[in-house]
This record gives sequence, C-alpha cells and structure tokens, in this order.
Amino acid sequence: MPSVAVKLYSVFFKFLLKHRLQSKFQSPIDPTKDPNHFGVSTRPDETIAAANPSFVEGVATKDIHIDPFTSLSIRIFIPDTCLVNSAPKHSKSRVIALIGSDDDTDRRNSYDSSNVIKRQDGGNVGNRRSSYDSSKSESGGSYRGYLPSGENCRKLPVMLQFHGGGFVSGSNDSVANDMFCRRIAKLCDVIVVAVGYRLAPENRFPDAFEDGMKVLHWLAKQANLAECGKSMGNARSVGAESRKGEVQRHIVGSFGASMVEPWLAAHGDLTRCVLLGVSCGANIADYVARKSVEAGRMLDPVKVVAQVLMYPFFIGSVPTHSEIKLANSYFYDKPMCILAWKLFLPEEEFSLDHPAANPLLPDRGPPLKRMPPTLTVVAEHDWMRDRAIAYSEELRKVNVDAPVLEYKDAVHEFATLDMLLKTPQAQACAEDIAIWVKKYISLRGHEFSY
Repeated sequence: MPSVAVKLYSVFFKFLLKHRLQSKFQSPIDPTKDPNHFGVSTRPDETIAAANPSFVEGVATKDIHIDPFTSLSIRIFIPDTCLVNSAPKHSKSRVIALIGSDDDTDRRNSYDSSNVIKRQDGGNVGNRRSSYDSSKSESGGSYRGYLPSGENCRKLPVMLQFHGGGFVSGSNDSVANDMFCRRIAKLCDVIVVAVGYRLAPENRFPDAFEDGMKVLHWLAKQANLAECGKSMGNARSVGAESRKGEVQRHIVGSFGASMVEPWLAAHGDLTRCVLLGVSCGANIADYVARKSVEAGRMLDPVKVVAQVLMYPFFIGSVPTHSEIKLANSYFYDKPMCILAWKLFLPEEEFSLDHPAANPLLPDRGPPLKRMPPTLTVVAEHDWMRDRAIAYSEELRKVNVDAPVLEYKDAVHEFATLDMLLKTPQAQACAEDIAIWVKKYISLRGHEFSY
C-alpha cells in the first residue's frame, strides 16, 4: 500500500484540485476581450524552474516561443553528451554517460583528457574546443550551439514530452517537469523537447492536441531549414557563380539565423523521434502519433519511431474493473477526472466515449497495425490502469511492440509528481523507460532489450 505521507498528500492534492476546477475555472478569461491574453492560463501557485543554458547536472535548457498567434512554447533539454564527437567506446563508460554521473574520474576515463574543459563551477564537460566558435559563452559553462564544426557534433535522438495535469494545470517549465525531463534526457541520452501546450478551459479540445502537432511540424521545418542552410552555406563556385553563392550565404545568414534553432540544428536527429506523454499528456502523445502516421512523408525528415504512455488519462462510458474498484483512488479519482474532461471538451461534444478520451473506439483511425511501438506505464492503485492495459493488448493483437510496465503499490503520476520524483520507484521507472526506448533509437541496433 502507498505510504501514509502519500495518502495525506493525496487528500491535500485533491482538495486543492477540486477547488481549482469548481471555482477558479468557473469564469475563464475570454481572449477576445483581453488582447494581451494569448489563450494559456497562468497558474501562479505553481513553482517554475528558470531555463538555464549552463550544464547543470549535465543538462542545459532554453525556452522558445514557437507560435506567434498563441503562447505555445517549448523547453529544450540537451545533455552534455552532445558535445563529444562519438559515444564512449567502453560499456562501463557508456553506462556512466547514460546515467549522468558527476564523478570526474569516470568522465576522464570515458573521454580523452585533451577533450575536457573546466567549467567555472569546477565541473567537467566532455567537449572538443574546436566545436565551439566565438558565440560560445566566455564562462565556459554555457552552450549556445551556434555554428559548431560538424565533425565534432554528436547527433542525438529527439523526444517530444507532454506534461500532465488533467488538461487544466501543469506546465512544461514547472520544477517537477523540469526535473523529470532532465532525468529522461540523461538516462535516454536524448534531446527532450517539453511542450507547453494550451490549457483548458480557456482553450478546449482540440487546441492542446493541435499544439502537439504544431510542434512536430515545427521540428520538421527546423530540420529542413538547417539542411537548406548547410547546403547553401557550403556552396563552392567561381566567377559569377561565386557571387551568387555569396548572396545565398547572406540570405541564409540574415534570414535563417532568426528561424533555425541552433541546438537542434547542431545536435538533433529527427529521424529518431520519440513521443512521451504523462497522464493527459499521454492522450496528446497518442493523438500526435496517430496523426504522424497519417501524415507520412509530409513530416520528413521527422520519423516517430516509438512512444511512451505514462498512466494515460483514458476513460470510457462502459467502466472497466479498475474504474469500479478504484474509483476513489489517489490524486486523480474518477469524479475529478470526469470534471476535468467536462472542462476540456466543448460542451456540445462532451462524452466519455469521445475519441480523445477512449482509445478503444472502433474506426478511430489509423489502423492500429500502423502505430509506432508503444510502451505503457501503469500504477497498481490508478483507477485508469485497466483501459490503458486494454489498449496495449489491442496493439499487440496486430503485432505492434506494446509492452506494459506495471508498478506495485504505485499511484497515478508516481514517477512525475513533485513529492514522488525522488523516490527509488520513480528513478527505477525512468531507467526502465530508457532501457526500452534505446531499442528504437540506438544506432547500434537493438542491443538494449528486456
């Protein structure tokens, strides 16, 4: 059974959430009456972690506002392993790099000592000096990633992450989400792009889902712009053609610099893209996965190779066994979730069998056999667990790799909630996710497997 502390915190958590849902959100802001309101609620009671371009515990972060018409934003988490020109050769060193060890001796064993530079805070960053140019911070502790030399840049897979919060709360820059994404970036050795999608009830369905697809299209655009800039910047010609090349480079320099995200351009490998959703974020991830399948080559070079659904926010009109037995479970109980769905779905569309809510509807599209490999994480004391397991079973019936990781004595959001993030179970869950994800993002094949 969950500890006494978890039980007490759950009572407090549900009291505050109920207050928010029933009072604070009764009169949402009307964006048409406030020209300065972009459509996303600010939650002043949530602790925010500031973006930091320094490699704090091996991960640097930055925030980008990517949609001029809404407040859709992303936070990029990039691990310092992107700064070496190749992965560590020895298995021991590889494991150290993956778990983000701070031990300087182990790092020196992993990398050539000539490639290590000292940060002002005394830490080490495995990096070749030639991979920096004058745009690198003088302090040596920050990394902006402008124009690094290509041969010394390591390409990393990109993971698109969607936070939880019942569609009505949470953010991509909260302290809890920041900590979780840092952990995943280090363990999986990936660039994490955490999406700050619009929240309900100010922005109802399908806004949050469309925000997920906007980010995926933005990533595709970033990859194409970076490739275009590389091709034009490397133009080699003489005479009139040389002058033409100079004009092209000037265009790239003046136009592309404001559009190309340098961290992704230098280090992102979007042919290895993974989706990860937490709670209601899992519903968004599953929607984005389905739409990416339907889009096909229109998203090139982005390719979604796998997705991770962590205790998805699924529901339906015909209750499952867990929905009956655990209806009053910890943190997000059934009455609270139904209220959240009422705030998220337009009034005229509200139904527990809405395609956004119930993954088991027939003819939901596309055919399940075309879905990417899907790892589902469920908790023993989560009332939504059975429907998530049933969805995995449907995927396995059509030969999609769709394992389920069930954690005993665990509650909803046991690996991502602020008070539970530092528990051994939360750490173990992140490690298990990393093991499975590496089956599909490793360049060496499927050496990471159960």
